[in-house]
Amino acid sequence: MIKESTKLEQLTEMLDHYEIKPLGVSDEEICERLEKLYTGAINDVLREHCLLDQALPNNIMPLKMDMCKAGVAYTIRSAPNPTVGGEMNVRAQMLDAMPKGCCVVWDAGIENEASHWGEVMTASALARHARMAVINGGIRDTRQVLAQNFPVFYRYRTSNGSLGRTKITEFNVPVRIGKTYIKPGDFIFGDIDGVVVIPRAIALEVLERAERINSNEREMRTMVYDGFSAVEMINNGGYF
Repeated sequence: MIKESTKLEQLTEMLDHYEIKPLGVSDEEICERLEKLYTGAINDVLREHCLLDQALPNNIMPLKMDMCKAGVAYTIRSAPNPTVGGEMNVRAQMLDAMPKGCCVVWDAGIENEASHWGEVMTASALARHARMAVINGGIRDTRQVLAQNFPVFYRYRTSNGSLGRTKITEFNVPVRIGKTYIKPGDFIFGDIDGVVVIPRAIALEVLERAERINSNEREMRTMVYDGFSAVEMINNGGYF
């Protein structure tokens, strides 16, 4: 009776498990096609799927406003911790497991003092052919990070290092940032308006729909220039 009332198996399957399945086209192609779009179009399509919480918190923004990049989620979770022992071994394991073409998604939770990303981490990610990083936490060495031309989205900047302040607890596991659940293998897309998360299972469908929306919006702009009324635009399938 207790087992029936809690239904832990169903909850565990929904939140803990993930499978990185092929999608008919390569992950690289999906990322490259996403980068020709913008986050608003993707967000609108996710809304059509009744997914209203796929945008990360609006204080996570690009280090440079022209950064527009997509990647496949590779997650890291850390937490405040005043000790150092074992941290370097965990970091080495995390870096060695980092897959090509990934977006490093680092969830530091409530941390607001330590940096989690900097010059060396950027160089390490580039060496492993990562595409971008999203840091729900702090960065430092900002000039050196910018010089490497690696897309980084982040929450705050600080000169504080991480050792003695925070430790990695897990990596390549599901995380939650704000209201958004992120599983390894999901697609991450960021631009000047922030970051959205596209569940892997619907990524190709979302992409193709967003591409059609983008084409329709070009037609809608033409209608504006041609002097169509707002009612005429709506009757022709436009929206505002």
